[in-house]
Amino acid sequence: MDGHYVVIAGNGDAIFRRFMNAIDRTDLADDPGLARNDGRVERNDELDAAISDWTSCHTLEEVLQTLTAADVPSGRVYTAADIVGDDHYRAREMIERHVLPDGEPIDLPGIVPKLSDTPGQTHWLGPALGAHTEEVLAALGIGSSELQRLRSIGVI
Repeated sequence: MDGHYVVIAGNGDAIFRRFMNAIDRTDLADDPGLARNDGRVERNDELDAAISDWTSCHTLEEVLQTLTAADVPSGRVYTAADIVGDDHYRAREMIERHVLPDGEPIDLPGIVPKLSDTPGQTHWLGPALGAHTEEVLAALGIGSSELQRLRSIGVI
């Protein structure tokens, strides 16, 4: 499906029938063994394959349009890039722009939920890059001479 993912809520009995009819799988829509959710659970792999076969031949927009027209609840699954690029996330302060100590700008997740009296905010961006390198490497058993060698060759 053009590299995107979609969530489809097709487990209700009537929704399942609409879903299968929408993807031209009337054989599954009319199968008595699939009329109820417990029967569908037993044949999950078969249904996943049928759904995959259909979605893989369509774009995300085609899938969503078809399911919307059939009244099958569905929605695009956002990637991190989708979230950062979505104006609504920024408008709701779900993505906050901060500046690191070296001046580099960075986007971080906002505070959830937003409460009217105590909306929350980020007070500290965390330690500087490398602040705990020695401690972490020591915990992994890397001694001071190896640490020195790693520094000398530019690994850390």
